[in-house]
Amino acid sequence: MALMAAHGEISPMPTAAIFADTQDEPASVYSWLDWLETKLPFPVYRVTKGKLSDAALKMRTSKKGLEYTRTDIPYYTRGQDGRIGRIPRRICTADYKIKPIMKMARKLGKVKRGEKSPVVCQWIGISLDELQRMKPSRNAWSQSRWPLVENRITRAKCLEWMGEKGYPTPPRSACVYCPFHGNAEWRRLQIEEPEEFERAVQFERAVQTAMARSPHLTSVPYLHRSCVPLDQIDFRSDIENGLQISAWMDECEGMCGV
Repeated sequence: MALMAAHGEISPMPTAAIFADTQDEPASVYSWLDWLETKLPFPVYRVTKGKLSDAALKMRTSKKGLEYTRTDIPYYTRGQDGRIGRIPRRICTADYKIKPIMKMARKLGKVKRGEKSPVVCQWIGISLDELQRMKPSRNAWSQSRWPLVENRITRAKCLEWMGEKGYPTPPRSACVYCPFHGNAEWRRLQIEEPEEFERAVQFERAVQTAMARSPHLTSVPYLHRSCVPLDQIDFRSDIENGLQISAWMDECEGMCGV
């Protein structure tokens, strides 16, 4: 979307692009951003609240002296009875994506305190095949726009456009350990970025260790929907059998994976 704007195919020209960094993206994403910044006639602002994985693993103590961790990343869980569930997500997108982006947008738009009219127009790169993820802005001073949807552009069309312009295929922006990965993305990480895949494996183990210290949490968290440790999964089987599942349509605010 940013490159289409740079080519004049989407207008008007944006003032800036904003990337919310959880500090847990794969190396390929940061390399891509470095390259992208050289191709755009407008600046790219990288904003961050901090390292999401550190926050997820931080142990806290309740007034009753019980240890707990604010694990609002949407892990899959397996209970003692074998049932598979899911932890609701709150801080993941809201605190580490939306709030940093809106803070910078407010700064760039010089939005006054208490502003009730739209003074900022934000483009969100959701494609036509993801239109279920479109959400109106929660802020009166900001108006959302989805240029790819407006122009009936699908994810496949985006990749086709990139190829026609001689651009490389962009990586998906997401934390290396994101439970919303489908098997194809897990497999890609495992093969193309093994160090990043190992980070996800180690993070899963660290989360399980941290949650085991909480006496009121009896379920075990996992990053894959099968509730099997990442390093024990053959991701090829589901892909080859046509069972590849992507959970991006469950993504609550449409800010991740774009």
